[in-house]
Amino acid sequence: NPAPQQSEGLWTGAAPSCSDLDPELELWDPGHDEDNRVNISHGQKLLLASSATVHSIHITNGGKLVIKDDTNPIVLRTRHILIENDGAFYIGSESCPFQGNLTIILYGRADDDTPSDSYFGKKYIGVIGGGTLEIHGEKKLSWTFLNKTLNPGGLQEGGYYFERSWGHRGVIVHVIDPKTGAVVHSDRFDTYKLKSESIRLVQYLNTVDNGKILSVAVNDEGSKNLDDSARKAMTKLGSKHFLHLVRPKLTVTVDTNVNSTILRLADNVQSWKVGDRIVVASTDYSMHQAEEFQILPCRACGRHEVKVAATYLHTGEVIDGVDMRAEVGLLSRNIVVMGETEKGCYDYKTDLCSFFDFDTFGGHLKFGLGFKAVHLEGVELKYMGQQLLGHYPVHFHMAGDVDEEGGYHPPTYVKDISIHHSFSRCVTVHGSNGLLIKDVVGYDALGHCFFTEDGPEVRNTFDHCLGLVVKPSTLLPSDRDTRMCKTITEDAYPGYVPKPRQDCNAVSTFWLANPHNNLVNCAAAGSEETGFWFVLHHVPTGLSAGMYPPGFSEHIPMGTFSNNRAHSNYRAGMIIDNGVKTTPASAKDKRPILTLIAGSPHKDSDPLKPREPAIIRHFIAYKNQDHGAWLRGGDVWLEACQFSDNGIGLTLASGGTFPHDDGSKQEIKNSLFVGESGNTGTEMMDNHVWGPGGLDHSGRTLPIGQNFPIRGIQFYDGPINVQNCTFRKFAALEGRHTSALAFRLNNAWQSCPNNNVTNIFFEDITSRVFFGEPGPWFNGLDMDGDKTSVFHDVDGSVSEYPGSYLIKEDNWLIRHSDCIDVPDWRGSICSGQFAQVYIQAYKSANTRMKIIKNDYYTHPLYLEGALSKSTHYQQYQPVITLQKGYTIHWDKTAPEELAIWLINFNKNDWIAIGFCYPRGTTFSILSDIHDRLTKKTNKTGTFYPALQMDKLEYRNPTKGYYYWDEETGLLFLKLRAQHEKEPFAFCSVKGCERIRIKANIPRNPESSDCEAKAYPKHAEKPSIELVYLMNRFWLIFSFLDLVVSKCMDIVKRSYLFCALHIH
Repeated sequence: NPAPQQSEGLWTGAAPSCSDLDPELELWDPGHDEDNRVNISHGQKLLLASSATVHSIHITNGGKLVIKDDTNPIVLRTRHILIENDGAFYIGSESCPFQGNLTIILYGRADDDTPSDSYFGKKYIGVIGGGTLEIHGEKKLSWTFLNKTLNPGGLQEGGYYFERSWGHRGVIVHVIDPKTGAVVHSDRFDTYKLKSESIRLVQYLNTVDNGKILSVAVNDEGSKNLDDSARKAMTKLGSKHFLHLVRPKLTVTVDTNVNSTILRLADNVQSWKVGDRIVVASTDYSMHQAEEFQILPCRACGRHEVKVAATYLHTGEVIDGVDMRAEVGLLSRNIVVMGETEKGCYDYKTDLCSFFDFDTFGGHLKFGLGFKAVHLEGVELKYMGQQLLGHYPVHFHMAGDVDEEGGYHPPTYVKDISIHHSFSRCVTVHGSNGLLIKDVVGYDALGHCFFTEDGPEVRNTFDHCLGLVVKPSTLLPSDRDTRMCKTITEDAYPGYVPKPRQDCNAVSTFWLANPHNNLVNCAAAGSEETGFWFVLHHVPTGLSAGMYPPGFSEHIPMGTFSNNRAHSNYRAGMIIDNGVKTTPASAKDKRPILTLIAGSPHKDSDPLKPREPAIIRHFIAYKNQDHGAWLRGGDVWLEACQFSDNGIGLTLASGGTFPHDDGSKQEIKNSLFVGESGNTGTEMMDNHVWGPGGLDHSGRTLPIGQNFPIRGIQFYDGPINVQNCTFRKFAALEGRHTSALAFRLNNAWQSCPNNNVTNIFFEDITSRVFFGEPGPWFNGLDMDGDKTSVFHDVDGSVSEYPGSYLIKEDNWLIRHSDCIDVPDWRGSICSGQFAQVYIQAYKSANTRMKIIKNDYYTHPLYLEGALSKSTHYQQYQPVITLQKGYTIHWDKTAPEELAIWLINFNKNDWIAIGFCYPRGTTFSILSDIHDRLTKKTNKTGTFYPALQMDKLEYRNPTKGYYYWDEETGLLFLKLRAQHEKEPFAFCSVKGCERIRIKANIPRNPESSDCEAKAYPKHAEKPSIELVYLMNRFWLIFSFLDLVVSKCMDIVKRSYLFCALHIH
């Protein structure tokens, strides 16, 4: 036989892949000595086969430590383990996983007298240049789904929760059927006032059939005349004492004597053993309904079943078409790395114990640049992480490329591990690329759980990772909750107190500082704020500063995002928006560095190259209190997604004034939206809002408030395309304006008429659309975006009028007398051609603008402007009807400078506008083309005064005319688009066409409101728009033969919308 060969330090003979069978290994038994500083080097190869306690272990210069795979459990206590310079630490191998039981305990206090390493700190396993760490535990399924709903207390139909009128004073008894949870009888006994009531109580209890459940409560007071016979009868039933309850309501929970339930799971879980701990995620709004269990003995359980004892209801099925099955994660592993902690909190950091009542100084694993190999699998990490930056359960720190591109064969990975009760994150990827994080369960963590840090991290893959119960942390502003945000001010400018909702409140299960990473099959199953958050760094931060040019991460293409799910989050299931502040606090900007601040992907991150859409496939978002998803960017496209029971299902945002990437669109296709599903939740203390809902108005958990207007899709900005989507079970109630389609509340920004909906289906919908009304949540409904709401019903699947636009009912800039009002929607169905003008006002920016359409001049629209009053200019963004005339007036003196942008104008589209100015004003007017990408502007023409209004019709690319009607104070222009436009672009292919007016206004000017003089002089006669509609039958009117023939000709050519103008 040939001699055994060695490969990479592992014995390759009879058992070639088992690390502990290398014959060169020397048995090592250091015993227990906290002063023993172990140094393994110069070719030493040690095999640890028994428990040990040492001060520390340093493996370097070719040294190797291997853990023997034995039936006897091994516990290794040490302050730290450092691996470098060809040192190696092996626990099992990839092809020969460790089968025994090993616990590594990292001990020590933050404030003890042991020196802290300048790079690693304390309580760590660290791997740096040349070091190898191979940990391979027993192979077990990491997590799966419930395949049958888990009911609390073992009841077939779930635990029994009820709220009733308890009457007045005394002992209240409810008799409950244990099979159904129904109250079969109830009575009240005033044992405060009468002794005879005690006798009646005993008699009543004796008549209750065996097997029934008794729920007994005291209302107000019941002990004064409660005699011994009644007390004994109660004690016999298990009563210990009565409590005097001073609460506005009483919720009673009744569980049967059955204290365990069999979980039916989606996958084979035979690798899970009795005694293993698992966690079942919440399927309600509160993440705190996640439950941790120990698996109980169960002879009857099959390969897909385990036995536990539950408190909450956990959904295990598809409800109303949405997969709401609870995730079930394995916490126990046969290899455990844990931090040894104190019994209570101590302040190793300022104010720490004002936020936490437990020790947060755990252990941590850190891997630096140049390590030789790191592979982790089959490990349980608990009580790990510290409330210090850089000390996390698993931390790849400035390691560069850790896949094949960095020369790693096989590539670096972290898989099949559990991280729970973490004091600081779960897995942190910092300045590292190409890492595989797979089948990782992160549970009960402080701070962002799966975290990419500085912004340059790319090509990392999060595959089948589960994160749940993610709580605030003190580390970064984005980790902090409201109290932490206001208390921790050391990084802010002196005197500045951070604003929670603006600067903090963003803790997330998955925090991606660069979109060019992959997330596949992952679940964000409960965070204090958000499930998935892509927050883009304009420039790299921290140690990565300077690694890419400004704006790179906003334009780099998004990686794969497919088959992910988010639920039980407070703010949102998913957000793509915002950035982080990349500069320290200063007098100019007093906020701390890395606070939140308010992408558009292109090939090679070059905005001059073609756009590349961010594609989100098969995303599920349910039971998120605020948003299912809020997505802002250039081309963001969603396909085959599911949204259910969210406060707002989906908001697609481009930009408040312009899309970040002109020509792009946000789009969702082939997706399902459910307003209030059959998952009604459970009335518990964890769910703050309970009230009527759904089609039957029955009790259920609610996302925000009983009167909150639940919405499926919320129109905002634009352009947006919604196509082939189904909306199900959106039921409006008295005082609660639920609807399938709606608009962002309290909106100051633009509303795009190119927001298109096509092929929409409605099932069990009481209100398809709602435009809003003054009142709760909507406030005064008087912001500019509230007034200009609009979308295009391309095929009539919403309104049953193909080609129509749905608009706010009182917006006479785009409505007309032939619009069809829908009072329940607070909207109107209109025909027409619409676009936008952006009017930027300089030098007198804080003015209120009034715009009037000439053919409905008794219905002006007032706009306050989209920008704050502190800006040096103001911008007004009305939606207008094309080929119409308008006048514009001001509540103060007219601005000295105006820039008028033609938005969503196709070539040759036009409007005529008269601007009000004081008498004696003179003008300089020119046109230009502005390229928003390159920020270059080219003058294209000059406007000259005309003596007659008719002259305005004459315009060539370089010369135009204006007419100054000094009698009425109106400066008239006819604005016509000169260039072609791409379908979803706001501006032309040449750039944004603008007209710029400079007005020389005399001193002590007159008012700039010319309405009284303008009308009726410049009034126009409304054109009558006759709408002919085919909707399963012909609607035929008797008009002039010419009119009828023209309309019928249109219908025969398959146009369902006929608009003829008769003057």
